[in-house]
Amino acid sequence: MKFFRFLKYLCIIFSFIVLSSPVFAGANVAVKGEGDEVPSYVRSNITGFDFHGEDLHLSSIAGAVARDADFSNVDLHGTTLTLSDLKGSNLNGIDLTDTLSDRVNFQKTDLRNAVLINMIASGSSFAGAQIEGADFSYAILDSEDQRNLCEIADGVNPTTGVSTRDSLECN
Repeated sequence: MKFFRFLKYLCIIFSFIVLSSPVFAGANVAVKGEGDEVPSYVRSNITGFDFHGEDLHLSSIAGAVARDADFSNVDLHGTTLTLSDLKGSNLNGIDLTDTLSDRVNFQKTDLRNAVLINMIASGSSFAGAQIEGADFSYAILDSEDQRNLCEIADGVNPTTGVSTRDSLECN
């Protein structure tokens, strides 16, 4: 009986904390290090936004709709992109090293010269993506995606010096 009373009070305290937290429209803010804020676009609609050249590493864009957005030359290493829709976005020169990008829609994106080292992209779709010069070294991809990307793989990444075909382990 005491356990259930304790559980009841715990639920009340938790509800108070959650309900008393401020809610903001737009981006939430996290902290990278002392004084460094990291934007969070979790479940946000950022379609058409221009992030060109920004440093967004360690941020979260999980569950976001970011169609036709400009992420060219953006540092997104270490981010979470899970369940995001990036269809038609410009990701030219983006750094997606060490990202969790499972079940992301990369269809018709420009991934030329992108660095995707150690990216986990299981369940993602790359149909119609441009990948010339992209470095997929040690990335975890579905085998069908890997085969399809190997059919169009070309170029050498200007940052890492690794050929796209080699990074995808194409035969």
